[in-house]
Amino acid sequence: MQTQHIPVMLAEVLRFLQPEPGGHYVDGTVGGGGHTAAILAQSSPQGRVLGIDTDPQALARVRDLLAQEVQQGSLVLVQGNYSDLARLVAQTDFGPVRGIVLDLGFSSDQMDDPERGFSFSTDGPLDMRMNQTRGTSAADLVNTASEQELADIFWRYGEENRARQIAWRIIRAREKSAITRTTQLAQIAATGVKYKPGMIHPATRIFQALRIAVNDELRHLEEVLPQLLEVLLAGEDATKRGGRMVVISFHSLEDRLVKGFMRREASDCICPPDLPVCVCQHRARLRVLTPKPATPTQQEIAANPRARSAKLRAAETLIGL
Repeated sequence: MQTQHIPVMLAEVLRFLQPEPGGHYVDGTVGGGGHTAAILAQSSPQGRVLGIDTDPQALARVRDLLAQEVQQGSLVLVQGNYSDLARLVAQTDFGPVRGIVLDLGFSSDQMDDPERGFSFSTDGPLDMRMNQTRGTSAADLVNTASEQELADIFWRYGEENRARQIAWRIIRAREKSAITRTTQLAQIAATGVKYKPGMIHPATRIFQALRIAVNDELRHLEEVLPQLLEVLLAGEDATKRGGRMVVISFHSLEDRLVKGFMRREASDCICPPDLPVCVCQHRARLRVLTPKPATPTQQEIAANPRARSAKLRAAETLIGL
């Protein structure tokens, strides 16, 4: 059996999701399987989880880790992107759904595997695709995009102040030879920057930006947010509390999208503030459970430094709409 990695903010996920015995839940980002396993344990007996992940390697590991649950039918694993959440729930006839969790980070298995190209701590191919069987790799992007396109990616997705300078260096470097390795790109991004151990590495935001671009992460997140609400409302039982959504993000771009969506759906009016009378006819369908995002404890950060930037937001559907 494989080792199960400690999931980010597990206690907070369970506190806001509140899995109940016999309930049906969706883990839209299975990753290392930690959240999935905990939800199954708390929803026992007769609880079920639909686990979704675009990474076939992640699904294979979880299928091995939770083989008994898969065999018993309490865990249903599906390869796909969480942006197809509503379709995957319908396709598997999985419902009614009481809660959904999305952990937008990457598992330790993915980050620690040099062949995946997510990290520059060890040399590996510059890939970064969640599903390595399809799509454009980071190397393809770095070696074909124009200087302006690269600068825009680094600024928009990485909020990197040196975006133009790094893009220029990449263009000059690839004129000599293709950039195909993680350490190659990290060295280019760090050129001319004073760096000391303990500081954020100068290549960190560049790698983040490329990963977001390669996997089209922000578009997928924008697409899934309304589906969270749709799926939960479809499974709502007016005699009980509403369905719950829990989303963990790891950078400000993701968090803004989640925060904006929850606030909008918790409002009875979304008209521009300068309109004297409401004309939108929008009605609140959510209750925000986290006015401010929950963040990891210092103990968790010490045990798992990758959790340091995590922000958790949760909301509950309003019953009886």
